Amino acid sequence: MLVRSALGAATAPATSEVATPPHVPLPRAGQCCEHGLDLGLDELDALSMHDRRTWLRHVESHQVSRLVTVWDRWRNIEGVLEFFRDRGVGESGSWASIVDAAILEGIERGTAIALGVGQDTFGNPGSTEWANYLLRLQAGRLTKRSVHDAAWSRAEQTATEYGVALAKSRGVRPTGPEWRFFQFSQVYRWLLRNEPTALLALGGPLVSPRVRELRVPFLTWFTDVRSDVPAYRGSAMAWSLAELHPVGGALDALNLLLAYLPTLFEDFLRDTGH
Repeated sequence: MLVRSALGAATAPATSEVATPPHVPLPRAGQCCEHGLDLGLDELDALSMHDRRTWLRHVESHQVSRLVTVWDRWRNIEGVLEFFRDRGVGESGSWASIVDAAILEGIERGTAIALGVGQDTFGNPGSTEWANYLLRLQAGRLTKRSVHDAAWSRAEQTATEYGVALAKSRGVRPTGPEWRFFQFSQVYRWLLRNEPTALLALGGPLVSPRVRELRVPFLTWFTDVRSDVPAYRGSAMAWSLAELHPVGGALDALNLLLAYLPTLFEDFLRDTGH
C-alpha cells in the first residue's frame, strides 16, 4: 500500500550509530532561558517538560523573531510539551525524553544556523532541515499551506529519527505506550506531507457523512502547527489509547488515522463550534 511504504521507513528505529552531542554545562534550576542557542541534547534532556516549554518560548520570542517577526510555527510542539508536563510523561533519560530533546535540539541549532551565529549541527541532521525551513519561510517561499507543512514535517521527522537512533545507540528502549504514542506522532507528520491522500481517505465510505462533509476544515484544524490545542488534545487522546493498546498490531498511517478519527473529530467539533 502507498501509505505503508511512505511511512514504514520512518516508523522503524534507525540502526546506525549516532554521535553524542558535545557537552554543554547543565542549566541551573529555574534559569534554563538565560542560555543562548548552545544547549546540547543531554542538557535539554535534563530539563523538565515545563522548562522545555519555557525554553522553547524564549527561543521563539528572542531568537526566531529576528528572522520572522510574528513567530507561532512551533505552537503544536508546545502543545505536546504541555501534555507531557500535565501527564508526567517524558522523565529525563527516558526514551520519550531523549526523542523529544532531539527535536528541540534540531530546532535550536537550526535557528542558530539560520541566524548565522553558528554552523555546528551538534550531529543532529534536523538542524540543517530546520535552518532551511526558517530561511525559506523568511524569504516568503512557504506561503502555500501544503508546501509549508511538508517542509515543516520533513524538518521535525529528520530530528525525530535522529532521536530514535540515538536512544537505540544508548540502549534506551521505548515502553509500549511510548512506542504506540510515537506511531500517532508519525501519523501527524505523515498527514502534513500527504494532505491529498488523507483528504481522499476522509471522503471515503469508511467514515461518517459528517466527517466527509467537514474533512477539509477538520484536517486544516488538526494539522495547524500554529495552534497548541489540536496537538494537546491529540496527544491526550493518543496517550490514553496507547496505554490501553486498543488499536492492536502494526497499522499504516491511514488506518491509524481512521482508528483515532471519532475522538479527534469530536475534539474538532468542540473546538471550532461546527
